[in-house]
Amino acid sequence: MSGPTGSNSADPEQDHSGPMLDVSDLAMSFDDQSVVSGVDFSVDRGSLVGLVGPNGAGKTTVLRAVKGTLDPDRGTVRIDGEPIRSKSAKAVSRLVASTPQGTSLSFDFSVRQTVEMGRTPHLGRFDRMDDGDRRAVETAMERASVTQFADRPFTSLSGGERQRVLLARALAQETPVLLLDEPTANLDINHAVRTLELVQTLVEDGKTAIAAIHDLNLAARYCDELVLLAGGGIRAAGRPANVLTSDTLRDAFGAETLVTTQPGTNAPLVTPLANRESVDRRVHVVGTGKPAASAVSKLVGAGCRVSVGVTPAGDIAAERATDLDCEAVTVPAFAGIDDAARERAVELAQAADAVVTAGETGDGNSAVIEAGDTCLAVETDESPPMRNGRDTVPLASLPEAVASLPPAAERDATPLLNQSTTD
Repeated sequence: MSGPTGSNSADPEQDHSGPMLDVSDLAMSFDDQSVVSGVDFSVDRGSLVGLVGPNGAGKTTVLRAVKGTLDPDRGTVRIDGEPIRSKSAKAVSRLVASTPQGTSLSFDFSVRQTVEMGRTPHLGRFDRMDDGDRRAVETAMERASVTQFADRPFTSLSGGERQRVLLARALAQETPVLLLDEPTANLDINHAVRTLELVQTLVEDGKTAIAAIHDLNLAARYCDELVLLAGGGIRAAGRPANVLTSDTLRDAFGAETLVTTQPGTNAPLVTPLANRESVDRRVHVVGTGKPAASAVSKLVGAGCRVSVGVTPAGDIAAERATDLDCEAVTVPAFAGIDDAARERAVELAQAADAVVTAGETGDGNSAVIEAGDTCLAVETDESPPMRNGRDTVPLASLPEAVASLPPAAERDATPLLNQSTTD
């Protein structure tokens, strides 16, 4: 892998000896808020590269640009030497498969049907799966250890089991490049290790994999190379031992760490030390639509640690939270808020320094809003000066209003190693 040099652009006419993936001068922004800029790296064939960094660093955004679902403001993504912008969405899907952070489906598909979706890029509009497609599905389910769930509804599975099914769907796609957005989220340590060992096996067989991983120690143990994103760009890239240093982590995370070696390996072991200074404000956003999405962008841009929910999956606020590596508690579109989602959102609101409402919040989120000690409402054309006892503030003044609030009495002492998301 080459780091942030910007010198690895491949000519489409060259042979296939160059890197499988090349990202050159990538820049992305939302609502005029820059997320990443000047991102340059390349990934060699048959290697596993981890994207690491604090929440809001843009890991998911970079993955979505590589997948082609987001058009960058600037820059080029090349796969096997060819710019993906020159290809149709279906052609890109034959090159790149991905597993998302979210595990929600709007309809009650079986596990087998979910995995079969991975064959879509290989089928014409009216084509049916043939024996080769069915073999690819069976092999993918076996490799991801979900064959025993084949006939069960996807919605009946646990979060970790759903994550494995989505990995099987990506494997069924049979692409040379695999993108993994938090592949160990919702997995216990045993299944997290098994998942990354499976990815290692796939890489040994020639596949190229890129994974956004919050757990620095798992990333150090299983990734060949790391790209550390922070502050809108790449802070370090290379072998894990060269990236995960105390100085680099202090610069990227604003935290003090002790870096040693994981027992039995040469991989770095990162241990967070007690924070010497208070961390930035935690804010939980409740709402939907562009007002809530804009509030998320504004708060993340100001350095806040943001969570969102409960909101429908696919809503722009949930998508924005995903783009900015923020935890989003979601439910399927047009479904009510279930107890598990409400309880998680209440936990996040209680842990936050402030709850911010923006756009339509819905009656089902009243318990979430009431769980916060301090609540601010983003001012809109329809909002009165005061609403339900909440101070209203203009979007432009939201970061200053949050910064003026006293921080929570207690903070999470270990935000680096497991910042898993549930969106």
